[in-house]
Amino acid sequence: MKRRRTIAVAAATAAFAVSTLAGCGALDKAMDCVKTADAIATSVDKLTQAVNDASNDPTKIEEALNSIDTELGNLKNTTDNADLSKAVDDLNKGVDSVRTAVKNGDTTPDIKPVTDAATEIGKVCTPG
Repeated sequence: MKRRRTIAVAAATAAFAVSTLAGCGALDKAMDCVKTADAIATSVDKLTQAVNDASNDPTKIEEALNSIDTELGNLKNTTDNADLSKAVDDLNKGVDSVRTAVKNGDTTPDIKPVTDAATEIGKVCTPG
């Protein structure tokens, strides 16, 4: 939850900074990035919770991974930033790794690559 709040504060700061420095097109793009970064943070929080509760309901992991995939698709369509593209690629790789581990029966997969990449997306979407 702390990570989500940090990203939300960063998103608000980014929105203000971008609105004072950029035109409407750039502002719209930045806001899309911020909104999607927040949605990814929420999805990663859900993935973390799902992994923690995997013994109760392992399907929650797949649901969280699908949610991250959806948000990544949205983000790819809103940017041409090379750093962001790399972070999105890293997050995709992390999601694939977790998905493969779960498919192979791992109920406590390593989600650090996912959380690291999501944090990087939050940083890239926050100017400054």
